Amino acid sequence: MAARDPYPLAMRVRDELSELFADAEFAEAFGTRGKPGWSPGQLALVTVLQFTENLTDRAATHRGRHGMDLNYALGMELDDPGFDSSVLSEFRTRLVEHGMEEKVLDLLLTALKDRGLAKAGGKQRTDSTRVLAAVRDLNRLELAGGETLRATLEALTCAAPDWLADAVPVREWVERYGPRIHSWHPPASTSKREEMLWLYGRDGFALLEAMHAPDALICLRELPAVQVLRTMWVKNYHRTVSEAGAEVKRRESKDLPPGRLRLASPYDTDARYGRKQGSWWTGYKIHISESCDDADAQDSATDGQALIVGADGPPPRLITGIATTDATVTDAETTGPVHHTLAARDLLPAEHFLDSGYASAELIVGIKKNLGATLVTPVLLKSSPQARAGAGFDRTAFTIDWDKRQATCPRGDTCTWWSPATLRGTKAIVIKVNKETCRPCPLRDQCTRSKTGGRTLSLQPREVQEVLDHARLQQGDEQWRAKYATRASMEGTIHQAVAVSGTRRARYLGLQTTHLEHVFAAVALNLIRLDAWWNGQPLDRTRVSHLARLDLTLAA
Repeated sequence: MAARDPYPLAMRVRDELSELFADAEFAEAFGTRGKPGWSPGQLALVTVLQFTENLTDRAATHRGRHGMDLNYALGMELDDPGFDSSVLSEFRTRLVEHGMEEKVLDLLLTALKDRGLAKAGGKQRTDSTRVLAAVRDLNRLELAGGETLRATLEALTCAAPDWLADAVPVREWVERYGPRIHSWHPPASTSKREEMLWLYGRDGFALLEAMHAPDALICLRELPAVQVLRTMWVKNYHRTVSEAGAEVKRRESKDLPPGRLRLASPYDTDARYGRKQGSWWTGYKIHISESCDDADAQDSATDGQALIVGADGPPPRLITGIATTDATVTDAETTGPVHHTLAARDLLPAEHFLDSGYASAELIVGIKKNLGATLVTPVLLKSSPQARAGAGFDRTAFTIDWDKRQATCPRGDTCTWWSPATLRGTKAIVIKVNKETCRPCPLRDQCTRSKTGGRTLSLQPREVQEVLDHARLQQGDEQWRAKYATRASMEGTIHQAVAVSGTRRARYLGLQTTHLEHVFAAVALNLIRLDAWWNGQPLDRTRVSHLARLDLTLAA
C-alpha cells in the first residue's frame, strides 16, 4: 500500500533541489557566538512546508517531530526530538529585523534559474487581491475610545503598575476599560454614544497629561501603545478653552485625516481601511506576479539546458514576485516597484500582462524606456463629451502636427494656439482653436459645447500621447483581445493562494511580517506546482462544479 501512495512533496523537494536553504544564506540574522541554535535553513524549509498545508506553528513542529517525510527533507535522525513551536516565531522575527523577508523566494528562484526553469524575458502577469488583517474591525466608538485606551492601560500596567496606580482612578477605570470592547454592547441611543465618546476623550487626555507631568517616567512616553494613543487622540479629538475651562470635543467626519493616515486598530498600526470593486476591508493588499509563457514558448524556455529528470511537459508557471502594501495603496503605485524587484532578480519579462488599474501612459513609456518591458494592458478610453456620446468630433478627428506645433480641425482649419501647461499636477499641452474661426463654422454643434469660445484640446507630451493613442487603437482589435486573455488565468493563482495557504487572512500583525507570510506562501505554491510538474500532473481547472466536471468527463 505504501508504494502506491503519492511521493511526499517534502521528500521530492529534497531529492530534486537538494539543500535549498543553506545556513550560510541566513548568517546575517544569526550570531556565531554562544550556544549553537537551530539551523536557520531547516527552519526556513519547515516554514515553507508549513504553508503548503496551511498548518499552525504547533502543527508544523509536530509534523517535523513525527513525520518521516519532513525528517528526510530536513536531514534529521528519526529519533530527533525536534523543536518547540516558539522557535518558528523567533525565526520569523529575526528575518524581519534584518530585512530578509524576500530571502527564501530569492534562493528558490536562483536554484530554478540554474536549472533553466526560470529566466528573464517571456511573459508574466500580475494581479492583486485583498488581505484581511489579523485584528477585529472596530467602529469609531470602539476604535477612537474604549479599545485604544484599554490597550494603553494594559501596556502601562505591565510597564509601571505603581505609577499607574497613583496616576488614574484604577477602580473606576477597571470597570470602564477592563473588558475588551467586543464583550459588551454599545448603547443604541445616539446621545449616549456621544456621551461615551466624550468620556473616552476626557480620560485619554487625562492619561496623556499624567505621562507628561514633570514627575512622570519619561520612558513611558516611548511605549508603542502610548504613541498609538497619542496619535489616535490627535486625529479624533480636540480641546477648546473657554470661560468654563477646557472642553473635549470629537472631530467631525469631514475633519478626519485621509484613509492612508488613519489607524484602523491599536494592535496593528500598519493596517488600513481599503476599498476595491465595491468591497471594503481592513488590512492589506497582495500583488502576485507569475510566469505565463504558453506551451510553445515554454518548450524553448530552457535554451537547451537539461530539465529535471522525470518531468514531462513545459516548465510550470512560477510565482516570480510578491508585493504587500496597505489597503490604501493603488495598483498603479506598485507597478514600478514590482518591475524593479523583477529586474533585481534578473527575471524581468518581455511582456507583462496587467489590468488597467496598474497602468497609465506614463508608466507604459517609463517601464519600456528604463527596463525594456512592454506592459500589455488596456488603457482608459477617451473621456471627451464627444467620445462618451459617440457622436460629433472627438480629439482623434483633429490632425496633430507635433513638429510644427499645430492642429488641423475636421473642416481643415489650422489652429496655432499651442501652450505647454500643467493639469492636475501632470504635464500637458493645451490647444485652442481661434473663436473667430469656430463661431461661423456649420459643424460647431458637433465639435464644442462652448457658447462663445472655440474648441479646446488637451494633449499629453508627444511620446506619452502617441503611446496612448496606439494602445487605444490596439485594444479594439480582436487579436489583441485574444492575446490579453492570458491575464485572466491569474484568478486561478489567486484562488490557489487563498485556498491552499490561507492568504486571504493575515496570520501576523504588521506590514513586514504579513509580507514575510506572503513570501513563504509564494515559495510553498511554487513547490506545489513543481511537485505537480515533476509528477506529470497537468494544471487543474478552477471554480468548476462537480456537475460541470461530469459533463467534461462524458464529453471526453
